[in-house]
Amino acid sequence: MELTFGLQEIETTAREFLGAVKDYKIFALHGNLGAGKTTFIRAVCNVLRVKDHVTSPTFNIIHTYNSDNGKIIYHLDLYRVKDSAEAVNAGVEECLYSGELCFVEWPEKVFEILPLETVQVFLAVIDESHRKLEIKFP
Repeated sequence: MELTFGLQEIETTAREFLGAVKDYKIFALHGNLGAGKTTFIRAVCNVLRVKDHVTSPTFNIIHTYNSDNGKIIYHLDLYRVKDSAEAVNAGVEECLYSGELCFVEWPEKVFEILPLETVQVFLAVIDESHRKLEIKFP
């Protein structure tokens, strides 16, 4: 599935994304720096009515958000992680196998510990205000 959207339409695209992925829980977000991975996760969290402020967890690796219906959403940014062993020590595996929604930025760093049912999400810059979102199901 492929979607092209303007940044002003990002929440509409987030709704479409959530409708398309239905019961999947783990999402590996791929894209260059500045492609909009965190921005897209923020839009998805807004649609899910997350109460917390959604930011990039680059320095903490893991952020945990709560929606107003009690659901937990994990946001992992593995940019600074060197390998799967470091990620496991940081608690990444617990998030991945928790049964909760989990969004993983820079998933290529931990490919071998991602669950088989992980949805691959690719974000690419078209221009300053437009992005392409491609979803590949397991």
